[in-house]
Amino acid sequence: MKKKLLALLLLVCIACGAFSACADLLGGNTSSPASSQSTEDTNADSSSTTSESTSSSSTEDEVPPAIEEVDYAGLVAENFDLSSKETKKLEVSVKLFIDGDTTHFNVPTSVVSNGVLKARYLAVDTPESTGKVQEWGKTAANFTKSKLQSATSIVLETDGADWEVDSTGERRLVWVWYKPEGSSTYRNLNIEILQNGLAHASNSAGNRYGEAYCMPAINQAKALKLHVYSNEKDPGFYYGDAVYLSLRELRLHVEEYDGVKVAYEGVITYNSDNGVYVESYDEETGIWYGMYAYYGFQMPGTALEILKPGKHVRIVGTVSEFSGSWQVSGLDYDRRNPDNPNSLKLLDEEEHAPVNLETTLERFNSNVTVEVDVEGEELPITKTYPYAQLALHSSIEMKNLVVTKVYTTNNGGDNDGAISITCKQGDKTIVVRTNVMHDENGELIKQDIFVGKTIDVKGIINYFQLNDETEGSYQINVFGMDYITIHN
Repeated sequence: MKKKLLALLLLVCIACGAFSACADLLGGNTSSPASSQSTEDTNADSSSTTSESTSSSSTEDEVPPAIEEVDYAGLVAENFDLSSKETKKLEVSVKLFIDGDTTHFNVPTSVVSNGVLKARYLAVDTPESTGKVQEWGKTAANFTKSKLQSATSIVLETDGADWEVDSTGERRLVWVWYKPEGSSTYRNLNIEILQNGLAHASNSAGNRYGEAYCMPAINQAKALKLHVYSNEKDPGFYYGDAVYLSLRELRLHVEEYDGVKVAYEGVITYNSDNGVYVESYDEETGIWYGMYAYYGFQMPGTALEILKPGKHVRIVGTVSEFSGSWQVSGLDYDRRNPDNPNSLKLLDEEEHAPVNLETTLERFNSNVTVEVDVEGEELPITKTYPYAQLALHSSIEMKNLVVTKVYTTNNGGDNDGAISITCKQGDKTIVVRTNVMHDENGELIKQDIFVGKTIDVKGIINYFQLNDETEGSYQINVFGMDYITIHN
């Protein structure tokens, strides 16, 4: 009886042209049949009802309109006239990449006396990547580097009639234009950095391209929530409780970090005495900075595979002084969670050779002047350091060292058999200190093989202090005969 009643009801609905209403009664989905009705089949009342329903639904589930992206870095080129005399323009080449908003360019000595223009990009302030590292700082630095490395032409432009300097008095404020490979037109790198959300505003409105291009580029990056304006985490950033910094920052301010937990990155060069030497190059100062990281006796085998020479790693540990030098200790490795911010981390799978920077004794004993950022000060200060102090724990090569004296440790300790070789190069003197070394037959290598010889060595710059009462000296620490060449 029920089946007959349902069939009769369905026939009535079809005859009345009201299938969708019947489908509601039967519990069916009405969206597809309703959408297939023609305009003629729909009366005015039902149209009105449908319209009101649609309006109500769109208000509740309203989706903001998509933002139409504008390429301001390309659009601004319409106002870039190489022949205009209103601003100065100069085609240049890159000498050094510093960070996202600072690059050093090769220029004629008529512009800068030493031929190097230190450029500070107008209108942009990218996060830091050379001192204390900030979110998106390395991303911004890599972005700038990638654009200029592949450029077929780079032109610097002043904002006004001359090459103005920034607050440091050293860097020139410029617009950077580059021509991408395969393109015949220039792009403005300052504005491209802004529109990609890789910088905060820096007097962005008060300049030549500010109101028309810089500010819209910033607003677009904010609307699209790009990089520094996003709520996303920077995949290349360290999000732990340690101070994330460069090896340059650590070496320049190492006393200030005494007892502080730090995180830094670099390449492992040598493994010695349950610790590793890690180094990283700083383009601005032209120095390889290094630091010894002591991992002790408890590291699991998985971690020891990471702590091998040639690995690019992130070290997390606490800074402390040991035997007149500085090191980082307290390393940890989380086997269950390698992404633990307190854990030792392998950063890539590539193998990196120690740089073993070839250095003369004159350079080794020289002084180096560098700019140092000071907490609370707007401008950096200039400080002078012994080169060996800054390059401490980095890898080095020195050739044609004439052996003048040899001494073997023999005091009943673990270092019995280690050799100290006093050498000269010109009028300069240095000590090369070896670990205890054995030949291929396991026999102890003795000092006699070095007497009266000339040698080439590869090793680490170390600071050797006999005891707390004596002043130490910078030496070269060599870890085996594989790193010494003896000339007859």
